[in-house]
Amino acid sequence: MGRPERIRLGDVLVQRKVLSQEQLKFALEQQKRSGRRLGRVLVDNGFATEEGIAEALAQQFSLAFINLKFYNVRREILTKLNEAQARRLRAMVLEQRPAGLLVGVADPTDLFAYDELTRILKQPIELAVVAEGELVQTIDRAYRRTEEISGLARELEQDMATGYVDFAQLGATLGAEDAPVVRLLQSVFEDAAQIQASDIHIEPQEHRLQIRFRIDGVLHVQTEADTRVASAVALRLKLMSGMDISEKRLPQDGRFNVRVHDQEMDVRISTMPTQFGESVVMRLLNRGMGLLNLDNLGMPKDMLAHLREILNRVSGMVIVTGPTGSGKTTTLYAALSEVNTTARKIITAEDPVEYRLAGISQVQVNDKIDLSFTRILRSALRQDPDIVLVGEVRDAETAQIALRAAITGHLVLSTLHTRDAASTPIRLIDMGAPNYMVANSLHAVLAQRLVRVSCESCAEPYQPDAHELDWLRHVLGAAPERTAFARGRGCTHCNGTGFRGRTGVYELLEMTPVLVDAASRNELSGFMHAASQQIAGRTFLRHAIELALAGRTTLAEVMRISEVED
Repeated sequence: MGRPERIRLGDVLVQRKVLSQEQLKFALEQQKRSGRRLGRVLVDNGFATEEGIAEALAQQFSLAFINLKFYNVRREILTKLNEAQARRLRAMVLEQRPAGLLVGVADPTDLFAYDELTRILKQPIELAVVAEGELVQTIDRAYRRTEEISGLARELEQDMATGYVDFAQLGATLGAEDAPVVRLLQSVFEDAAQIQASDIHIEPQEHRLQIRFRIDGVLHVQTEADTRVASAVALRLKLMSGMDISEKRLPQDGRFNVRVHDQEMDVRISTMPTQFGESVVMRLLNRGMGLLNLDNLGMPKDMLAHLREILNRVSGMVIVTGPTGSGKTTTLYAALSEVNTTARKIITAEDPVEYRLAGISQVQVNDKIDLSFTRILRSALRQDPDIVLVGEVRDAETAQIALRAAITGHLVLSTLHTRDAASTPIRLIDMGAPNYMVANSLHAVLAQRLVRVSCESCAEPYQPDAHELDWLRHVLGAAPERTAFARGRGCTHCNGTGFRGRTGVYELLEMTPVLVDAASRNELSGFMHAASQQIAGRTFLRHAIELALAGRTTLAEVMRISEVED
């Protein structure tokens, strides 16, 4: 293809009947006032989709339209443009062809970008049209900072070896962006944000410093550096979070905020002394991502409707249960968003406060000043709340106060670490809560796990091995009638893992009259039998298996999160 014609985007979309003249006129007026690109104005107003715009442009100029969502970008081709050039020109090199390079662009009418691409790439280029949003997301994922981080780590190693790094001065000059340790951490945070890692682990080993990211619940090695780097990195992070930099023998916890590109992130940090230095783990909480609502959790529709009915009651206790990292806090925040209105007073006791919610009084537990869950809960009940959230029921006293609050006209939400929904009421009784209080206060238990979802960009059919099929038949009691097993082979969209994102699997136990009666009379075996019957066929394990049968996850992933023995 030669140099493209210069045709205005609006005229193309009207000609292709994507827009009306009235919509174009309105959008152009908005564009003039706001200074935003016309395409963004059209999408924000709902006049057109990014895919619709891209397809219309492709048809107009007889170009290919490529859906990057299903395109596996090869890094060795991609890097013919550096990240800054790709973002500035809104372009990405996709393939090396005999006649030249195939380049995906968001706007084929941009003559300046075409001339710049020809000058930079020094090869004939063939254009293809891609949706702008997918282009930006692909750039975020594909231009990983692995090499940059490794290079900065090596640079810091060299500075350490020369003995010229003044740690005290380095820690005091927070704005010294040219300091290798600062640039190393900045790159680590930027890379973690781009791939939506939930945690950063910085772990000193005997001979190497290992940096790992937790992505979709699984740790992946990001890079390694000389172990002498560890103390400089730990010192810098301690200064950023206000910790005691002289204390290296005891664990410490802290928190700080960091801006990565245009994203604001809360970082919870924990240090722990190990044999070879201080291990640092950071939990990343992206403020800009917003909270999930109940509709987006992946809960079955009938279960979701039932849960909503329970959450709209004026009193009672709802417990979300599951192991650490099973998404309990996300579910609780989604539930709070559901019930958060100006007519309700909501108070939370949390350790820690992970997300800040408008209109809600959130209190951070602080054991150093004896501000415990119990103390906060006692005070909260004197603040005339309608809804109380207790981050976790950890002891008998907290359990009894929470249950009593549920009896006396408050809706109480909390979490507990139990194996499944049926065993949760028994656990409360074992903790010392009176039978009658559990029976009359507890309204529902939601048990959950998180399973990784197969990457839709590279998913392909597969046949599970014999062990997996035997396990499936054992759990279901028979071979399934219909299957559509699929798994990701690994691509740039999923960082080669075959999985992209996670979804919840759930089971809901409601305290029916039969269960209330059994709990009140302390008939634990009868209670467990009735509870098991109520959720039979609707357990979180069965939910996960249904996802695997539909090709949304793998049987191996379901087995990983299950606690059912062969």
